[in-house]
Amino acid sequence: MPPPRTRGTALRHRLAELRGPDVPAKALDARALAALAANPGCKRRAILDGAGVNKAVLADALGSPSAFGQSQFAFMRGNAFEAKVKADGGAELLRLVHEKLDPGAEPPTRARVPELAAIGPEGRAARTALALREASEAAAWTLLDHPMLALDVAGSPAFLEPDAVVVHPDGSWTVVEIKSFPMLDGSADPAKVGAAARQSAVYVLALEEVAAQLKPAPRVRHRVLLVCPKDFSNLPTASAVDVRKQRAVTGRQLARLTRIEDIADTLPEGTCFAPDRPPAELTAAVESVPAAYAPECLAACELAFHCRDRSRASGAVTTLGRSLRAELGDLTTVDEVLSAAHGESGDPDDPAVAALRRAAELRAEALRDAAERRGQAPGSATELRLVEPLESVTGGGAR
Repeated sequence: MPPPRTRGTALRHRLAELRGPDVPAKALDARALAALAANPGCKRRAILDGAGVNKAVLADALGSPSAFGQSQFAFMRGNAFEAKVKADGGAELLRLVHEKLDPGAEPPTRARVPELAAIGPEGRAARTALALREASEAAAWTLLDHPMLALDVAGSPAFLEPDAVVVHPDGSWTVVEIKSFPMLDGSADPAKVGAAARQSAVYVLALEEVAAQLKPAPRVRHRVLLVCPKDFSNLPTASAVDVRKQRAVTGRQLARLTRIEDIADTLPEGTCFAPDRPPAELTAAVESVPAAYAPECLAACELAFHCRDRSRASGAVTTLGRSLRAELGDLTTVDEVLSAAHGESGDPDDPAVAALRRAAELRAEALRDAAERRGQAPGSATELRLVEPLESVTGGGAR
């Protein structure tokens, strides 16, 4: 008789069914994990990422292709720059770590570079954990090139691969992130640096889980090394980035995620996100999982266009932004907002309703004054010009 399924085995089997029996799983990387942590209320993204669904392929099958992707030229340039940084056993990389993060330590004249190859992500993660332990005990500079780290995300393991992890002579660990965007006069694009910091914070969280299993637990440094090309050359330069804030926010948001098995248990029997399913069936499967769309999703999720269309069609106020949604309290649709503003519904004691009605009064007064000055009847052309922008945002106009 086959051995009984454990809870973990049953979950992996269930996620494979959701993904499709012949569809390979897409690994959940740190960039996707940081985006997931930024929107922990989206169950749709949580279950799709947990099941290893390729959301770009899924978006194409739904008829709402994403604008994501990296050009082949940028990909090759990034790989070439990373190879240059790690050449000669990582001598230049370790020099930058010593200069920016640990100038008081002995200079890294020679470093250990352990072999991390193993079978499968689980094997590589175990080999990485062993190499980290040995490096901490050796009390010498050690470079781990593309180690594999495991991080529990809502009950499902995610395997992450940072560019490098450096072990210092004092046994502490540092995450190294190598990017191909330039650092001009010692500074880089703040948006790109912020994205790199959020990504590095995920690696710090994963390293802390590894460190917690060792006695005594090594220190995981919260200042990571960001390595970029200097000015317009291909020479590497670096900057220390403190990711304590990003690490705290990401850890808190990941803890808020609903567990993957709880979301899977709510799905209808036979739900499958395989892209070869009929379009109507695939759309029904995606719509069976609640989403939490916001305009920020356009820069972080491959399904953003699909979710935006559905959000507009339902008149959800989140289409207009999370900050506005927070201001409106219990009013979740544009129809509810307009009804409350016109005095047709809503509790007058509700601050949001009171503010909407006051705004409607001011708007009506402004329209009357403008009509009197121009000799027009209140409404008609002036009012139409004010209503059109709202219709275009909420779905009444063109995409």
